[in-house]
Amino acid sequence: MIRINLLGVPRPKKGKRGGMGGGMPSMGGGGEGPGAVLFLALGLVIGLGVAGYFFWETNKEAERLATEIQTQEREATRLQQVKTKYEQRSKEAAAFERRVKVIDELRAQQSGPVDLLNTVGEMVNNTDAVWLDDMAETGNNININGVALTTNAVANLMTNLKRSGYFKNVEIRIASQDQAVKEMTNFKFTLICEKMPKTTT
Repeated sequence: MIRINLLGVPRPKKGKRGGMGGGMPSMGGGGEGPGAVLFLALGLVIGLGVAGYFFWETNKEAERLATEIQTQEREATRLQQVKTKYEQRSKEAAAFERRVKVIDELRAQQSGPVDLLNTVGEMVNNTDAVWLDDMAETGNNININGVALTTNAVANLMTNLKRSGYFKNVEIRIASQDQAVKEMTNFKFTLICEKMPKTTT
C-alpha cells in the first residue's frame, strides 16, 4: 500500500535497535574508582610502616653494638694497663732477685776459703798423727798435702773429711815413705777432695 504524507513534514527515520544507548558512558569504570585508590593507599601506608619498623630495629641494634664495642675497648685498655704494671713489677722483682743472687755469691766467695780452712783444720785436729803441709784449690777440688805417722792415720783423716759434709768425695793420690826423716816412720800423702755442690734456696 502506498502512503502519502499530507502534512509535508518529513518523518524521522528509525534508527537501529539499541541506538539510544550507543553514546552513554559505562558506569562500571573497568575496575577504577574510590575502592581501588583506597586499597592502594592502604598498601602504601602498611609498606612504609613495615619499612620504618625494620629501619628502627636495625638502628637500635647498631646502637647496641656500638655501645658494646665501646665497653669492650675500655675493658681492653684497662687490661692492657694491668698487664703493663704486672710486667713492670715482674722486671723489678727479677732485677732484685739478680742483685740478691750476686750478693749471695760474693758472700759465698768471701766466706768460702775461711769455711774451708776451718773445716780442714778441724778435721786435722780431730785426727791423730796427721800434720798438714799445704792446701790448694783447683776448680771444684781441694788438694791437701800432709804427713802422717801411719797409713791408718791417713785413712782416718779421709773418713773425717767425708763425714764433714763439706766434701763429696775424698781420694788419696800419693802415700809414700818420707825419706828425709830417718828417725821415725812417716808417710807423705796427697788427698784430692771434691767439694759438695752448692745448694740454692
